[in-house]
Amino acid sequence: MDAKKRMKQPLPRLANILVTGGAGFIGSHVCKELSKNGLNPVVFDRIEEGHREFVKWGPLEEGDIRDGKRLREVMKKHQVDAVMHFASSIVVSESVVDPEKYYENNVNGSLSLLSAVRDSGIKFLVFSSTAAVYGMPVRVPIDEDHPKNPINPYGVTKLLIENAIRDYSRAYGLRSVALRYFNAAGADPEGDLWEAHDPETHLIPNAVRAAIDPAYTLKLFGDDYPTPDGTCVRDYVHVKDLARAHVSALKLLPEWDSFQALNLGIGKGFSVLDVIRAIEKKFGKKVKVEISKRREGDPPVLLADSSLAKSKLGWSPEFESIQSIVETLRV
Repeated sequence: MDAKKRMKQPLPRLANILVTGGAGFIGSHVCKELSKNGLNPVVFDRIEEGHREFVKWGPLEEGDIRDGKRLREVMKKHQVDAVMHFASSIVVSESVVDPEKYYENNVNGSLSLLSAVRDSGIKFLVFSSTAAVYGMPVRVPIDEDHPKNPINPYGVTKLLIENAIRDYSRAYGLRSVALRYFNAAGADPEGDLWEAHDPETHLIPNAVRAAIDPAYTLKLFGDDYPTPDGTCVRDYVHVKDLARAHVSALKLLPEWDSFQALNLGIGKGFSVLDVIRAIEKKFGKKVKVEISKRREGDPPVLLADSSLAKSKLGWSPEFESIQSIVETLRV
């Protein structure tokens, strides 16, 4: 039976889904998609980087994933059937200057979660991973077999967690998937959710700010890369497409064995200047730009080979151009 037909099969074993970090950008979009698919998202979030107002489709349980007792209480209270794990520290530059925070939150927190999952008898886990596990590309597009040599503590911690999930899956019968996405972007087309990091480190929201805030100028890190226009090229994948892929993976986990890792991207590259032009077209305003020197470790081009995810999940992105992604933004 192919992936699309399997996705339509009812899976009554899955009803209550614990979503760690479900008040964050991607986690909240996934909660909406879970609800649309008849599943009950239970958000577990300490509401520091996350946003209480983004918890709209199920109950909120406040807590820290390093608190194993609290996790077990919530899993028991809500009769959790599966876990979707988004809770982590995610700012690459911060991970370089404060690696302890990333090992503590990402690695120790995830080990605490895995222990609670095992003790609670939960057999299904979807992990929010990242293309940062690959490090500097030796070939593009990047497939799942590409060498994994992360170049910052953020990427290192995500790869450590993947390895732990793989080992737990083999030893304890957990069925799991790590979804390695490239540049998450966009916002809920219906306007219920949006990107709201503080401080904001992502290109697209900062470019929007440079278009609408007279006092703000976007820093463009390098215009001398070996790319068509001299700026970095990245694979941007819409957050709604990411949410759809997460739910598809969750629904298929009962039929899979052990652990799998899948890339999520559209397989097309857009430069920093492409992004800026799309935002200027969307808002009808000029993006104010200041050229700065390259950031250390920024590769010229990052592109995903997502053919495995398309095959395994029956998934394909709806938003395949940077303009279509930018058009979903709200201010």
